[in-house]
Amino acid sequence: MEVFEIWPAALFLACGVLGLVAGSFLNVVVWRLPIMMEIAWRRQRTEAEEHPFSPPPHAAGSTFNLWWPRSACPSCGERIAARHNIPVLSYLWLKGRCAHCGGAVSLRYPVVEVFAAVAGLTVAWVFGPSWHTVAALAFTWTLVALAVIDLEHQLLPDSLTLPLLWGGLLLALVPVDGAPLFASLGDSVIGAAAGYLSLWIVYQLFRLVTGKEGMGYGDFKLLAALGAWLGWQLLPLVIVLSAAAGSIVGIFLIASGRRSQDAALPFGPYLAAAGWIALLWGTELTNVYRHLPL
Repeated sequence: MEVFEIWPAALFLACGVLGLVAGSFLNVVVWRLPIMMEIAWRRQRTEAEEHPFSPPPHAAGSTFNLWWPRSACPSCGERIAARHNIPVLSYLWLKGRCAHCGGAVSLRYPVVEVFAAVAGLTVAWVFGPSWHTVAALAFTWTLVALAVIDLEHQLLPDSLTLPLLWGGLLLALVPVDGAPLFASLGDSVIGAAAGYLSLWIVYQLFRLVTGKEGMGYGDFKLLAALGAWLGWQLLPLVIVLSAAAGSIVGIFLIASGRRSQDAALPFGPYLAAAGWIALLWGTELTNVYRHLPL
């Protein structure tokens, strides 16, 4: 930390470069984790033969996880050379095409990499050279993976939400320089419980009134994780921000004809964005609200 205190520019450089690298890995997580979950689910079903599943070419081997095999083109399955796997630059160099088959590469790859880098720089700007930055970077990049997976698959994997939840609780348990980084242990535990139960109650009431399921259990777990990191005091801000953003986007999509009124809208990205904003500026936003003339 002393090096970054002496040379602040080094902190931003490190967070920017690390953000690009993290974004590249997040793309692997976003692409592979749902496939890994589908493969495991198919193996567990006794009637799997009645529900054929064809994994992508490079996922058909006996070992497929976040670390193996090496990154490959989703279209042809050809392994991606290291020179073609440089964050952002390789996408621009190859003009968004696979070097082997010429198939189009999703714009999501450079977008996630750039977003992870910008988010990392923002965290460094807010918290400076501190342990807050280290913890907030892990929090940020986990939320990015969750948001993108939910957008693409309407899924919030337990393998991400639960470690995020336990990470927040453990972070509150271990003080740094005599104080918790973000929330005290009591506030963290209450925040986790309140986060889960608040959406669970809304879910049950909505199902009771309409007979439909308004959201998934992954949303409950994600809000519980946010409560563990932020404490119960910032949960109202998270709920208000995420609900407002989700409503605005949903109304826009319906009005523009891009989504039907009955189509499901993933709520995870809005929770993730609201939780991230609350971690960085939650206290300031709450204070501004409290001083507004009503």
